[in-house]
Amino acid sequence: MVSSHASLWQPAPEHLTLETDEVHVWRASLEQKASAVAEFRRLLAEDERRRADRFHFTRDREHFVVARGILRTLLARYLDRRPERLRFIYSAFGKPSLEEEAAGAPVLRFNVSHSKDLALYAFTRGREIGVDIEHIRDDVEGEDIAERFFSPAEVGVLRSLPSDARPRAFFDCWTRKEAYIKAHGEGLSLPLDGFDVTLSPNQPAALLATRHDPTQATRWSLRELSPSEGYAAALAVEGDGWQLKCWQW
Repeated sequence: MVSSHASLWQPAPEHLTLETDEVHVWRASLEQKASAVAEFRRLLAEDERRRADRFHFTRDREHFVVARGILRTLLARYLDRRPERLRFIYSAFGKPSLEEEAAGAPVLRFNVSHSKDLALYAFTRGREIGVDIEHIRDDVEGEDIAERFFSPAEVGVLRSLPSDARPRAFFDCWTRKEAYIKAHGEGLSLPLDGFDVTLSPNQPAALLATRHDPTQATRWSLRELSPSEGYAAALAVEGDGWQLKCWQW
């Protein structure tokens, strides 16, 4: 990892607790030793193993196994349960949640995103949450994609930036929009051009307008994350008044 990002991601305490006013985000490398991949595979449910085996390339298959294995391991730490016994259910739009939880505790919400060889895991109690990470690639035609999917206001801001600032601004915009869509939980039934986010350099991440429901803009908090050099990432959390803690796997 690049040193300029290291101070954000700290080793987690041995005894891990997640308070209702906290948001935890974990950073993990998907590049793991063969022994670790095998151990993570043993934690997966049969349907997850079948999903893994459908990947054609070994690297993609192993990344899926590691990503799901780490998710199970982290959830088990928060819930004090065995990782292989956790069961997931999925919404109509594919967002996962836990099948059951201990009675009386605020519901543990989580979201996962990975790109290239990094993954981010976000956790809250009693708040909806979404996270997105993207590897910044030079071969992505960001301005063309923005013209097709971003709002007119966002396209206008992107066009106004110097040409060398546009690739990063595109990925900042994309991750903020994806994080909000994932937190909102309705998938791409919520059009990308139906709401506006910030994307100018040095402008804090924020949800500016939500045309599908104007009240939503004040319901959610957006936060930029810095996972590593060459990546863009964002976090969307329901409500405000929460404290972010970033842990290194």
